[in-house]
Amino acid sequence: MTKVSYGQALQQALDLALNMDERVFLAGEGIGTSIHLDPNLPTYGLLNKYGSRRVKDTPVSEAAIAGLAVGASAMGLKPVVEVMFFPFMTLAGDMLVNHAAKLRYLSGGRNAFPLTVRVKAGVNFGAGAQHSHNLEAWIAHSPGLKLVFPSSPADGKGLLLSAIFDPNPVVFVEEMLLYWMQGEIPEGDIRIPLGKARVLRPGSDCTLVTYGGAVYTALQAAGTLAETEISLEVIDLRTLVPLDKACILDSVRKTGRLIVLHDATRFCGFGAEIAAIAAEEAFDSLKAPVMRIAAPDIPVPVSPPQEAFYKPAPEKVVTAARALMAYAQ
Repeated sequence: MTKVSYGQALQQALDLALNMDERVFLAGEGIGTSIHLDPNLPTYGLLNKYGSRRVKDTPVSEAAIAGLAVGASAMGLKPVVEVMFFPFMTLAGDMLVNHAAKLRYLSGGRNAFPLTVRVKAGVNFGAGAQHSHNLEAWIAHSPGLKLVFPSSPADGKGLLLSAIFDPNPVVFVEEMLLYWMQGEIPEGDIRIPLGKARVLRPGSDCTLVTYGGAVYTALQAAGTLAETEISLEVIDLRTLVPLDKACILDSVRKTGRLIVLHDATRFCGFGAEIAAIAAEEAFDSLKAPVMRIAAPDIPVPVSPPQEAFYKPAPEKVVTAARALMAYAQ
């Protein structure tokens, strides 16, 4: 095990993939050059190591980047392309949703279409509405696309390697504020299967399901609740599509209470799907209504105090858990 930053863990995964398979190449706006000079960023140093044939700078056009990925995948390559901010996925949407997501299905499953889209996400860095809107629910609603949203260096490395070598298109979401977070990662080609959630903190009173940077909001709240003898079980989904329903349902049947937390907006957010699964498949186990904690249904503000208000805080989780514990008592 070695201790590295989250960004360096992703860098190791990209380096391993490029080294293991000549069909893997990277492409994106300025990757490896002027805007990627911080050693904690995922593509740092890879242009110098592999050259411009394997690490390609692209025009500022997400539609072109996605089109490059789809075409290269159809020709037997394994592209790993970068979209700089999550809202810019709307510009890549035609190629990803109308083509990448459907090609394997239209081939009757006979052909593989491996491609990975790395995309930056997250609020609380003052980039404003056009750079900060989390769109994971949009991606999850597009059949044929897998969706990964890790929260730690070890998970980032293991899941990115699995994404790159998956025969299907995968959207891999990277929480920007985690790039500098330190953690231990295993050496070598260690992959984490897509579709496997992880119980980060066992608990007995209430289940909290989350992913990405919101994991740390949940863990902070769990520590506060433990001081008042409320035991919160925290589940990190890691992969949203495919979804580990068994892990969620096992926990809900044990605790009888469920909170869903994410930094995306609430209305039609991914948390609604988790709530629906619990209501449909574990209704008899629920002791209280499911609670969703999410961002308000407004564009992300650029003002630091307003942006801090926008992102769900640990205090909201604490309040929700206490309300669930008091329900019908």
